[in-house]
Amino acid sequence: MDIHAAVVNSFDNPPRYEPFDLPAPTDEDQEVVDVLAVGLHPRVRTGASGSHYTSTGKLPMVPGVDGVGRRADGRLVYFVADDELAGPMATRTVIDSRHSIPLPDGADVVKIAAAMNPAMSSWVALRRRVPIEAGQSVLILGATGNAGQMAVQVAKRLGAGRVVGAGRDRARLASLLGIGADATVALTDDAEATATALAKEAAEVDLVIDYLWGKPAGDAIMSVLRARADRGRALNWIQIGAMAGPTIELPSVALRSANFRLQGNGQGAVSTRTYLEELPSLVEEIESGGIAVTAKAVPLADVESAWNAPEVPGVRTVLVP
Repeated sequence: MDIHAAVVNSFDNPPRYEPFDLPAPTDEDQEVVDVLAVGLHPRVRTGASGSHYTSTGKLPMVPGVDGVGRRADGRLVYFVADDELAGPMATRTVIDSRHSIPLPDGADVVKIAAAMNPAMSSWVALRRRVPIEAGQSVLILGATGNAGQMAVQVAKRLGAGRVVGAGRDRARLASLLGIGADATVALTDDAEATATALAKEAAEVDLVIDYLWGKPAGDAIMSVLRARADRGRALNWIQIGAMAGPTIELPSVALRSANFRLQGNGQGAVSTRTYLEELPSLVEEIESGGIAVTAKAVPLADVESAWNAPEVPGVRTVLVP
C-alpha cells in the first residue's frame, strides 16, 4: 500500500518525508487506520536514532510510539504502536487493534497525541508500579521537562498530599507552583547547596519519580536518605528516564541503611495489558483539562525541519498529515 511517511534510512540522520510501501495487515487483529496526530516525544527520537533499548537496528523504519487515528468506520482511536509493525509517523499505518482504545467523538486529537506518552509514565508508575496512597508525598526529579511537568500534575490528581519538583530550569521551576507543586528544588552545579535544598524539602517524601538518573539521581538518593528522620520508613524510587546519563554510581550502604526500594517503570517493567487498562482514565483526565498540555501541530511533510528545530520548553510537537 503506497503512502507517505517519515522514513529513517540512517540512524545518523533525521527522518525524511517520502513515499513508503506500507505492508498489509497479516491477521484479524490488525487494521489500517488514517493517522491524525503523532507526538514527537523524546522516546520517538531515541528510537529513530537506534539508541533506545528496544531498538532492533533494522532500517528503513518509520518512527513513533503512539498516535491517534481514524478507523475505516470513522471512529477515533488512540493506539500504542507495535514494535513489529511500521511506526505511526505516516499518512496511514497498520495497528494492532488490541493495543488501541476508542476516543469520544470530537476529542482533541492533537492534545491527546501530545500528552498521552509523557503523562503515561508517571500515571502508570503511581497507579500500578507503586500505587500512591492518599496524602503521600512525591518528589519529581527532572520536573522541568515535559514529562516531569505532567508528573507534578498527575501526582496531585492522584491524591498526593505534597509534591516537590526538582530541576535545573529556574523559570520552569517557578511555574510548577501554579500547577500542583508545593515546593521546588533547583538542581545546580553547587553540590552542597543542592544537597541541602533536597534535604530540606524532600527528606520525608514517600515516592520519587526520576526522569534524570545519572549523577543527579545518585547525589539525590544519598541526600534524601541521610536527612531522613526514620530510615525504616519506605522510600520508593521509581526510575523512568535517563536524561542525565544511562548509569549511576551508588554506594551499597544506600540499600542497607534504609528501607529504600529502587525499581523502574517502562516497556518490560509493566505489561502492555496493564498500560492499556490505564489509558481510558488517562484520556479522561487529559480531555477534561485535569492534566494540561501545550501542543504545537506541525505538518508531517515538514518532519525533517521539525526534527532539527530546537524544542520549546513546555511545548510538545505533534505531527499531523
